[in-house]
Amino acid sequence: MEDPEGGVKLQFDGASAAGRKDGKKSRRRKGKRGGQSRNAAHPASHEPSGGAGQPARPIEDAAGNPARKRKRRRRGGHGAVQDGSPHPQAMEQTAAAGNVVRSDSDSAPSRRNRRKHRGKRGLQGRPLTSAKPSGAPQQERRAEETVLRAELRETLNGASANRRGRQESHAPPGHQGDRQTGEHAWPEELYAALDLGTNNCRLLIAQPTRPGQFRVVDAFSRIVRLGEGLAASGRLSDEAMERAIEALRICASKLRNREIRRMRLIATEACRQAVNGEEFLSRVVAETGLALEIIDRETEARLAVSGCSSLVGRETRSVVLFDIGGGSSEIAVIRIGDNRFSRLANHITHWTSLPVGVVTLSERHGGHDVTPEAFEDMVREVEGMLGRFDCPEIEVAQTGDFHLIGTSGTVTTLAGVHLDLPRYDRRKVDGIWLSDDEVSAMQAKLLSWDFASRAANPCIGPDRADLVLAGCAILEAIRRRWPSPRMRVADRGLREGLLTDMMADDGVWRRNRNRRGQRVRS
Repeated sequence: MEDPEGGVKLQFDGASAAGRKDGKKSRRRKGKRGGQSRNAAHPASHEPSGGAGQPARPIEDAAGNPARKRKRRRRGGHGAVQDGSPHPQAMEQTAAAGNVVRSDSDSAPSRRNRRKHRGKRGLQGRPLTSAKPSGAPQQERRAEETVLRAELRETLNGASANRRGRQESHAPPGHQGDRQTGEHAWPEELYAALDLGTNNCRLLIAQPTRPGQFRVVDAFSRIVRLGEGLAASGRLSDEAMERAIEALRICASKLRNREIRRMRLIATEACRQAVNGEEFLSRVVAETGLALEIIDRETEARLAVSGCSSLVGRETRSVVLFDIGGGSSEIAVIRIGDNRFSRLANHITHWTSLPVGVVTLSERHGGHDVTPEAFEDMVREVEGMLGRFDCPEIEVAQTGDFHLIGTSGTVTTLAGVHLDLPRYDRRKVDGIWLSDDEVSAMQAKLLSWDFASRAANPCIGPDRADLVLAGCAILEAIRRRWPSPRMRVADRGLREGLLTDMMADDGVWRRNRNRRGQRVRS
């Protein structure tokens, strides 16, 4: 027979069949769990009797009320030991008082006690109090709990500091990183790309994140004007080479301070055209340790497309991508069918490289004081070069099928002026759309400014004030050849294309995806 309240077996010294005169067991149904049985509600009406010749013993102990006793038993007091094992002395006292014996299944702590001690767990879910036997002094158990918690806290704090230190060591000042990915980056797989152009020297160090994307770890850019005076003399001047080598020394220092898995360092139009281009690169190796390769125009066009592939939407069917450089301008016509390749450069159908850039055009026509007539002369010169480019007309079936993508300092400057930025911000410029009317309005505004006004604009500055209108003239010639209702601005170029191609060739995104799958399965 069981007590419906305490859940323990009741044993009597007399016969077990009590409460009926015929000696049969009672079939009375127990009350609801947590409530009282009829026996508990009316103890006098059904009193347990002893065996023959023996008086019946009450169920309650000598302490008092049976209902109160059962309530205390449910709370774990008076005979229920907190560590989950029944104490012998307590069991003897209980048996002497009311002859109540707890079975093995009832020796576990009550539900209330389990909730009470649920939070007191150590490493791997082991209860801290079980490290010592139940008879150990309470002070020793508390001391051990304190030590274990301190060790756990130090371990967690150390791991958090480690992760924070790794992130800070790989992130340049002010860089926000690839927050949308939420993916674990692989710090041992750093890639570097350097582009020495006619006007700029640029370096990017990055690590792959999710497929097709990477996080910039370090970056460097400086205007060196390597092609200054090249159109007139055909040679790189000593002053221009000194400026370029000084910038390359900084790049070499950044590369030495990091463990780079793979890098590619390229030089473009200025070194291609200069008579002493190879001699200059030999000097670069001797003074900086950097070995640069001169790439051809087709490779330059493909790299520009690779760097901007993420800006071409799935709904787009045709794109004309142009990169207005310092000494040359690359143009690629891209037609995308129903089946899109993973590399957008594979969709190039026609391309050309115009032997004109912002530096060479401004030197021929003047960039300090530009009149509307001088601007139109520059546009017509570029139009003549584009007229020799054999490319079929692009058929536009519906709105959204075709647009322009510009990747150069010219289009990013127009976007910054359009947004009226107090300071150039790549995050606000890269990927922005400009309508045809907005581009025309920005070009007219820049043409109305004198040199001092252009230099005072924070998105132009004195280094580009004499070059921006030459770039606008090249842009205007492209817009006249391929009219489009909108143009997308890309603050990216050859460096991004180099990084994307190297990472894809090495299969880092595929390997990282496999690693993530292994972590999930484990």
